[in-house]
Amino acid sequence: MPIKKLLIANRGEIAVRIIRAARELGIRTVQVHSTADAESLAVKLADEAIAIGPPQAAKSYLNIPAIIDAAKKTGADAVHPGYGFLAENAEFADACAVAGLIFVGPSANAIRMMGDKVAAREAAMRAGVPTVPGSDGRVDDLETARRVIADTGFPIMIKAAAGGGGRGIRIATNQEEFERLVPQAKAEALAAFGDGGLYLEKVIERARHIEVQILGDGHRAVHCFERECSLQRRRQKVWEEAPSVSLPASVRAKLCASAVDLAQSVHYSGAGTLEYLYDDASGDFYFIEMNTRIQVEHPVTEFITGVDLVREMLKIAGGEKLKLKQSDIKMQGHAIEVRINAEDPAENFMPGPGTVATLRVPGGNGVRFDTLLYAGYTIPPFYDSLLGKLIVWDEDRPAAIARLTRALHELEIGGVKTTRPLHLALAGDPAVAKADFHTRWLEGWLENNSAKLAAE
Repeated sequence: MPIKKLLIANRGEIAVRIIRAARELGIRTVQVHSTADAESLAVKLADEAIAIGPPQAAKSYLNIPAIIDAAKKTGADAVHPGYGFLAENAEFADACAVAGLIFVGPSANAIRMMGDKVAAREAAMRAGVPTVPGSDGRVDDLETARRVIADTGFPIMIKAAAGGGGRGIRIATNQEEFERLVPQAKAEALAAFGDGGLYLEKVIERARHIEVQILGDGHRAVHCFERECSLQRRRQKVWEEAPSVSLPASVRAKLCASAVDLAQSVHYSGAGTLEYLYDDASGDFYFIEMNTRIQVEHPVTEFITGVDLVREMLKIAGGEKLKLKQSDIKMQGHAIEVRINAEDPAENFMPGPGTVATLRVPGGNGVRFDTLLYAGYTIPPFYDSLLGKLIVWDEDRPAAIARLTRALHELEIGGVKTTRPLHLALAGDPAVAKADFHTRWLEGWLENNSAKLAAE
């Protein structure tokens, strides 16, 4: 392993996850942090820590010169960007290369092509992968937008060309609404990713959100099967599982093969996720975007395949060729992940940072809790509200839901309102038990089930 010291250019639970994977490979770690994160679990676990700026992300976790300087000062020879922040920023990957640092992820060129959602659509079309009808490229003026809408009709989705995580997305149902929402989407995308570019996609009614996990070494790629992420609130994933019980085996094979073909066509290196919409009624699937980074929901894939995705990323970045063959990767059982956020679902998901008075983590076979928490930790109010991810595995989906329910009852985060009541309610819902949902299902469910979400 040529990587000797790894700088983690991120925070929260993913920073903790990366530190643990690096330590298992004998790599020393450096954790960057804002002044607000000086007492974070990642800072406590890393071999070294270095402050890079004030709480505002623009002055710390999005500050490329500060991060590069921190790597030089600490003698790091590699940087892992995690997810969010600079993870899909080609300029950051370029800056690492110029500084002589190994970037744990794809090349800057691959990020430009696949991290930019418009360029990714164009690459998918060239590779023969079906895409959602929409704009051929970025939409820079209303006249171009009107021509696209004339072809697709409403409703239309306005999407950020850069980044992910549901930011910079709006749905317009008429022209007046469209012209009002475009500036909002542009402003949100610019603030989150430093790029206000937009493109348009037709809304596929009652679609499922399916994504394929791939690993590549720049020459060859393999898939680790798919995840379903259809349970979403405001286009933010809430509950993720693997595999999708909605996919026939023949569709799974075609969808996963298309992801590998697309990854190989751009010489992709590292871990990446190709996202699709799937139409139950027709059996058609459509590529929508690629995330050129590790995903929040990667643990469900690790559970069903036994592949440690973060460790594979580090090995590939260190120069190893991909040792896994497609025939080596088997799918076993069923895994579910729920996101535990510092939000009160009984109060319209109002964020509630505070101090963790007590923490009880569920245990037992097939249970994993990836978190940034410890008892006595004060959650800063400046960042995403994700506190941790509860992941379970069992031999089939009904057993996994039962195990999830048990683990949720055991989980205790004292002193802070969380989304735990939401997940308990969903785990007991008949439609969820039958996997009878789509990407817009949860919004309606929330309107009709507020009584089930009484605060703890």
